[in-house]
Amino acid sequence: MAIRGLHHLTLISSNLQATTAFYRDLLGLPLVQEAVSDDDPDARHYWFDTGGGQRISFLEYPSMAPGVVGVGSTHHIALAVDSLEELQAWRDWLTGQGVECSELFTRNGFSSLYLRDPDGHILELASRVGVAAPSPAPPVPMSS
Repeated sequence: MAIRGLHHLTLISSNLQATTAFYRDLLGLPLVQEAVSDDDPDARHYWFDTGGGQRISFLEYPSMAPGVVGVGSTHHIALAVDSLEELQAWRDWLTGQGVECSELFTRNGFSSLYLRDPDGHILELASRVGVAAPSPAPPVPMSS
């Protein structure tokens, strides 16, 4: 028996139109499936391809109360980019589109930046290779 990797992550969305505009139109992740949830026929379920066979899916619950940060909640999702140069290009692109992002942050042999999606989920874009100058401290999570 062995775990072979991550199959998918499922998050809650308040509005799949805004989620699609963010993940497909801004970040470029292909929307590969639009369906009704197998587990809840009253919820729409969208799937985005993150590459390498992994996916992020979203269940839409427009009336659900906002989540609470704490034990048992998800802190962030990290998506990989190939290089430090690509990471900087992402930061330039995102800030040019009006998306609030952290500065580049470096530790343990890779660099990253942080941002939030329309529902407040924290995303990290992390370089596979390449390191910026060492950061003095981790970025403070941006307000939701």
